[in-house]
Amino acid sequence: MSQDPRLTALAATLPSMVPFVGPEEQERNAGKPFRARLGANESVFGPSPKAIAAMQAEAAQTWKYGDPTSFDLRNAIADFHGVGPENIMVGEGIDTLLGVLVRLFVAQGDAVVTSDGAYPTFNYHVAGFGGILHKVPYTGDFEDPARLIAKAKETSAKLVYIANPDNPMGTVHTPDAIEKMVTKVPDGCLMVLDEAYADFLDEAQIPRIRAENAKVIRFRTFSKAHGLAGARVGYALGSAEIINAFNKVRNHFGMARISQAGALAAVQDRAWLAHVKSEVAAARERIAKIAAENGLEVVPSATNFVAVDCGGDGVFARRVLQALVARGVFVRMPFVAPQDRCIRVSCGRPEDLDVLAEVLPKALADARA
Repeated sequence: MSQDPRLTALAATLPSMVPFVGPEEQERNAGKPFRARLGANESVFGPSPKAIAAMQAEAAQTWKYGDPTSFDLRNAIADFHGVGPENIMVGEGIDTLLGVLVRLFVAQGDAVVTSDGAYPTFNYHVAGFGGILHKVPYTGDFEDPARLIAKAKETSAKLVYIANPDNPMGTVHTPDAIEKMVTKVPDGCLMVLDEAYADFLDEAQIPRIRAENAKVIRFRTFSKAHGLAGARVGYALGSAEIINAFNKVRNHFGMARISQAGALAAVQDRAWLAHVKSEVAAARERIAKIAAENGLEVVPSATNFVAVDCGGDGVFARRVLQALVARGVFVRMPFVAPQDRCIRVSCGRPEDLDVLAEVLPKALADARA
């Protein structure tokens, strides 16, 4: 197909694709629903009942735009972290906020550093704004802070990205390792610390980073532990100067009132968050048990998913994944070797994991055949 000549030169070079194929599209293609939805790291345990009630109460007010400053939500998040509201920026999920960040800091031709096989949506934004991606390999199943910093220095990178805990492997660095990485960020570079899964950590596992440290910006989400993936609420935590820069280019009316109300109730419901963490811990143990029953090992996880080592290479793991999908279990897998020896299974309810236990032996048999 020929390119529309009205596209910019940059846009004309970009592929027409999305980073992930959604489960809904896969269901449409298959002509049937999945029996277990264990691929997108959503929380099947659902949002806080208080969040649901708050969204229901706000539904009649959806004729109004959302508060463009997310004032109440920003203040509640600030209280949760013990920082000022000037250190918080709310947006339509981490993905959107990452796009705004790249637009602010990356011009065409600027270098950006990430890990090969790390969260691909960040790469999607970098490519979309004309940045040049430089990738370093994982060390074991961990993103490597030392390699990332070395590459950032070598390339004079504007941004260096790391997720902690990691997606897609679920591994987590010690607080000291991340704190040390922050001190090594070169001048002219900003460290992007994606903490989408940090709500599953204990407090002692979370790095101690001052909000006003201008070398780093952190990202959190309500899509995982808070169970609000469909509401699209994320936030950035950083220095007041960097946070205020978002106001230059962000979509000021991007947040829905219902989403703001649900997130406000969720961040204040600490008991529900503790409940979800408990359910996730139990599900991780069950996934590991199912894997072991099939002669497989798992990568120790600090998230709401588990990377299951299928015992072969990426070709074999993809056959396992395809066999699971064909039998009604939605899962995903890492893209890059050697991490692609694994499939990634989201934590589910007991009934979801019962389906996994039933189907996995058959999928492995299909893959080996």
